[in-house]
Amino acid sequence: MQHSLQTITQSLLDMARKAGADHADAVAIQGTSISIEVRQAELEHAERSEGVDIGLRVFKDGKTAIVSGSDVRDDTLRIMAERAIAMAHEAPTDAYAGLADPAQLATSWDAAALDLCDPSDEPDPAALERDAREAEQAALDHSGISQVEAGAGYSASDIYLAATNGFSGGYKRTARSVSCMAIAGQGADMERDYDGDSRVYASDLRSNGAIGTSAAERALSRLNARRPATGTYPVLFDERISSSLIGHLLSAVNGAAIARGSSWLIDDLGKQVLPAHLSVIEDPHRPRISGSRLFDAEGLATQRRDIVRDGVLQGWTLDLANARKLGMTSTANAARGVSSGPSPSNWNIALTQGTASRADLLRDMGTGLLVTSMIGSTINPNTGDYSRGASGFWVENGEIAYPVNELTIAGNLRDMLRSIVPANDARQHLSGVVPSLLVEGMKIAGN
Repeated sequence: MQHSLQTITQSLLDMARKAGADHADAVAIQGTSISIEVRQAELEHAERSEGVDIGLRVFKDGKTAIVSGSDVRDDTLRIMAERAIAMAHEAPTDAYAGLADPAQLATSWDAAALDLCDPSDEPDPAALERDAREAEQAALDHSGISQVEAGAGYSASDIYLAATNGFSGGYKRTARSVSCMAIAGQGADMERDYDGDSRVYASDLRSNGAIGTSAAERALSRLNARRPATGTYPVLFDERISSSLIGHLLSAVNGAAIARGSSWLIDDLGKQVLPAHLSVIEDPHRPRISGSRLFDAEGLATQRRDIVRDGVLQGWTLDLANARKLGMTSTANAARGVSSGPSPSNWNIALTQGTASRADLLRDMGTGLLVTSMIGSTINPNTGDYSRGASGFWVENGEIAYPVNELTIAGNLRDMLRSIVPANDARQHLSGVVPSLLVEGMKIAGN
């Protein structure tokens, strides 16, 4: 018998109470995904999955346990609840875990306003294969491209959350994607690069041909790369990877890191962390954006907030447990899966854009490095010391001179972020809207 997600979560809560839970919450996710990959003009991979995943979190005498599964029969739900209570008896006491007070809960929302679900029919696998093949062919049309892998995918999720504090709500979301990876050159001289697009609505995707063409052109531009001279130079982080810098800031203000005492920004609340004219805004209510949320994983209403305003750090990113540890209030940023408890996470992020183009910043930097890809990461969470492998292009006299690879860039995130200069090229449809970023001086280890 088919049950709605609302019915399933309510049944889990009822059985948890009967098993002895003081409080409980339950999440159910019904999902469908299709992925198609092509390589060398042949179908490489085709996969479809669908099913329901469920998770139950119980609270008993100050202790917590979580169980998960994919069988929604009543007998299985009862067994899950009983096992959760048995696990809770063996768990350590957690003074900070617990559900939200009913007064904190979201009570109304407008799912239609977020427009997170494309109402068009699920795509046929043949249509996804056609998308992938078109991207592949567009890349292969470029002389010098030796190999191409392309893919297309679709996913749809129906999510429902319910708790014994009275919260009950859910929403649906979809995603459609096309990607292409191209390899240029032969043997030890091969270089690769990629392009792709992912949207809530299939109609918003860039054309397959444009994605394949971009992947090929990027790969070709990397041929005959050299290692630059070691020294200290300005570094421009391309828009494709610049969000990683802001990501390090977001990790440092995550409430879990603050509560553990392992953040290089732990003493910087209310202090300047970015240039005075820059802000980082979180807005979970942007329509048709993958990071949008009506409510968080603990049933609290999400809201627009300033993480950094005019360069000054305004607050931490908090779920209920970490807020309680710090003597603060949750910022409604709890995220969770069916097999894990809530933890702080960010929704849609935007950094103030600059007025200069990327070309303007290249011109102004004179001699330096344009980074287009990075590998590996050595970040000290306590000091902010930063070191990453990188590749990109060497810039001389304000113009791209030649491709470079096998180099390392290093600095300290505190100094780097306080000196960033943003361009005006951020893509507005992304969940993280961050433009290309110029850092005035970093150590580059090359030749």
